[in-house]
Amino acid sequence: MDFLLKRDGGTFRFLSAQSPLGEALYAHYGYKSGDYDTNILIEDGHARVRSDGTLAMFERLGWPWRAMGVFRLLPRRVRDWGYERIARNRLRWFGRRDTCRLPAPGERTRFL
Repeated sequence: MDFLLKRDGGTFRFLSAQSPLGEALYAHYGYKSGDYDTNILIEDGHARVRSDGTLAMFERLGWPWRAMGVFRLLPRRVRDWGYERIARNRLRWFGRRDTCRLPAPGERTRFL
């Protein structure tokens, strides 16, 4: 989320999966409550998850991030395997916060 907030030019809006609306959206798109193993990009009423969702986000960030779309040439199974490895290790690699980050005043409109 921090990565996108810094780079997306206001394109994306964010929602906690654990919020009532987040839980409702998970259920609506067929994901189990409490099973937060991926982010979900909802675009034009369709949910994209794992590598599909992540690559779609990168493609909307412009150059050089758009170049990540080259990974779409790989089979989804291979892309999702890589996504799972990164997701599983992200806290070790990028760190963990002791508390949830609160939006800055200028970011509040970006959160549902």
